[in-house]
Amino acid sequence: MCTQYFPDYRVIIHVMNRKLVFPLIIFLALSQQIFAQAFKLEGRVTDENQQPIEFATVSCVAQGAMTMTNLSGEFAIQLNSADSVVVKFSMVGYRAKTRVLRKPRGNQKLLISLAEDNTLAEVQVTEMKRQTGQTEEIKTDLLKQTPSVTGNGVEELIQSQAGVSTHSELSSQYNVRGGAFDENSVYINGVEIYRPFLVRSGQQEGLSAINPDMVEKIGFSTGGFEAKYGDKMSSALDITYKRPKKFEATVQASLLGASAYVGLAGKHFTWTNGIRYKTNRYLLGSLQTKGEYHPTQMDYQTYLSYQPSKRWSVDIIGNINTNNYEFTPSDRETSFGTQEDVKSFKVYFDGQEKDVFRTYFGSIGITHNFTDNTSVTLLGSAFKTSEKEAYDLQGQYWLTQTETSENLGVGTYFQHARNYLDAEVQSAKLMLRHKAKSHNIEFGLTYKHEHIIENSVEYEMRDSAGYSIPHTGQDLQMVYSMRANNTLNANRIESYIQDTWRFGKEEGTRYTLNYGVRLAHWSFNKETIVSPRASLAIIPAFNSDITWRIASGLYYQAPFYKELRDTTTVNGITYATLNEKAKSQRSIHFIGAFDYRFKLAGRPMRFTAEGYYKLLSNLVPYSINNVKVVYYGENECSGHAAGVDFKIFGEFVPGYDSWLTFSLMSARMNLNGISTPLPTDQRFGVNLFFTDYFPGTDRWKMSLKLAYADGLPFSAPHRELERNTFRAPAYKRVDLGMSYRLIDNTQKPKKTIRNIWLGLDGLNLLGINNVNSYYWITDVTNQQYAVPNYLTGRQINGKITIEL
Repeated sequence: MCTQYFPDYRVIIHVMNRKLVFPLIIFLALSQQIFAQAFKLEGRVTDENQQPIEFATVSCVAQGAMTMTNLSGEFAIQLNSADSVVVKFSMVGYRAKTRVLRKPRGNQKLLISLAEDNTLAEVQVTEMKRQTGQTEEIKTDLLKQTPSVTGNGVEELIQSQAGVSTHSELSSQYNVRGGAFDENSVYINGVEIYRPFLVRSGQQEGLSAINPDMVEKIGFSTGGFEAKYGDKMSSALDITYKRPKKFEATVQASLLGASAYVGLAGKHFTWTNGIRYKTNRYLLGSLQTKGEYHPTQMDYQTYLSYQPSKRWSVDIIGNINTNNYEFTPSDRETSFGTQEDVKSFKVYFDGQEKDVFRTYFGSIGITHNFTDNTSVTLLGSAFKTSEKEAYDLQGQYWLTQTETSENLGVGTYFQHARNYLDAEVQSAKLMLRHKAKSHNIEFGLTYKHEHIIENSVEYEMRDSAGYSIPHTGQDLQMVYSMRANNTLNANRIESYIQDTWRFGKEEGTRYTLNYGVRLAHWSFNKETIVSPRASLAIIPAFNSDITWRIASGLYYQAPFYKELRDTTTVNGITYATLNEKAKSQRSIHFIGAFDYRFKLAGRPMRFTAEGYYKLLSNLVPYSINNVKVVYYGENECSGHAAGVDFKIFGEFVPGYDSWLTFSLMSARMNLNGISTPLPTDQRFGVNLFFTDYFPGTDRWKMSLKLAYADGLPFSAPHRELERNTFRAPAYKRVDLGMSYRLIDNTQKPKKTIRNIWLGLDGLNLLGINNVNSYYWITDVTNQQYAVPNYLTGRQINGKITIEL
């Protein structure tokens, strides 16, 4: 008898009766299948930063078996054992890895880390990335060649998203779903960023705190955002700065400014540096107020990341930003009205304006990874701003009826301001993160100290036909006079805990649930607020291209310096003081969304429809003039904001996104029993962003930006709380950018110069006169006229970009 476990078939067939041959063959074949044991392979696929890679392919070609990772980067697959089993892990944009398992048995577990593949000439995207939370990821590829007015590329991308609006190309600020500028939180590497306080017009605005050359990742949420984002009512912008894999550099120069960026990479560190210079003197020359504009803005940022070991990392960010705005006006001539009723407003000026805004920001973060799934971070930061706004401007004006040359008003006005503000915010933040099999838990605790000193004096005198306005016949009064001398010293404690739970069957319905709560206390008004939040994404089993999302939460607008300023008027002088009884404004979000992924002309696309309702209470009424938001100090309003946003999004050109958005909205407030539109009530908005190459070449590229937004409501000055009875005309603008790739060495890694782009931008290509504010003049009969302040006209900007 043969002692081998699997004997030679031919010997058995020879010695056995032929009647037993076929049953014996079947028996032996089954026994081989039994002893060729199956085993289970499971594990997780991450990138180099230990972030999960979803929908990565796990395959064993020899056995014809394949699966994909879930939203947590996890996978499980049944395979047959053999002397060696070859398993391949791959994902578009990453270098594939292969693992050979020797005689595997039972349960096998692998942790795979894939490195980014930066050598691909062209990445063919087969499907759009799925959004399972309320934060959308926006690609950074569009920041370099897009036509830009402000030089703040990230904010200009945000302004073109669904539910977002702007009415001034000179400003990087934006409104989200009926919210004011101050209702948007911004984070850089987990640290909340602050803006200057005294800026009142887009002309004064400098470079924002976000350097687009240093950005690696952009996350943006228009509502229903997670508990880790601070106490703002409208939106959250989350910026992550890059850690380059190798040396890289970019230099760009244009008629509106210049920038330079250098990124270094070593074995244990990365270091990026960016410097920007901006002067919109050329652009401001197209305004109707003529004169000498001397705006200069500079910004330097550095980001150092040091990793002495796998378990420890240190991240340091530094930023110095200076903005000087000097303006000496000479004259202005504006025509406005209708075709049948045209009025002409002409002014001759004396005086000048000199403004200075200097901000400093720094942060240091130390992270310790206890394991690959558990880490703790201690983050310290400091922000300081020193601001001065000083102007003495006198204007002598004539208002005439063009058709009849009738004088409607002749007068003089004089505006004076000496506003000084110094602010400091220091913070310390502790963060704990833990990733379990299907949970991603995060906890944060923050302590902030705030110190602000303000000393402001403003007044305006108006004289019409020799009479001071307001005219009493007995005394001389200013039409407006304000004084403020305030100091704020306060401490703020914030804490949050949240969890992202992914569950469901791989071949069935899958769910992503984010839930959490936020707690905050402010020593100034002794207020404690609790903010629960939750969102759920559902991928149905019957169609994996569909995602349903719902979200809700209680959101607060914690008061800061602007919201605290309350005013009282005594003998014609308005005094601004800090209201210690001011409470947080409140908004309850209800959001429902539908996402659908599909292909159009072979290219992956995504359609999103999102409806929302925000129940507003404890509102502090405010007015907006240009970009200056003035609050009235008391929580005396309620209201709502409701609407729908639609977005179709995809890559018509490989590697470059394009989108079309359409929004409808109603935003109203109730004050003293009267319902009026909020100052941000934009009833509709359309944004188009389109990128394409010229046919037959990848050297010529075109970028088109189109904005069409309903005008905002407004009222006569110092009557904003009564009723917003007027509405500005719609904001309409088209910017077109043409770029030519002069040198292309992307496939020649040894070349020092990687790309040289020459660009030509047509700004406000159609030359539309957009209005973002009004100047009001009053005649002796107390009749008021609203003279529109037009924005920039058609301009051409040339630029060159060199990538190393």
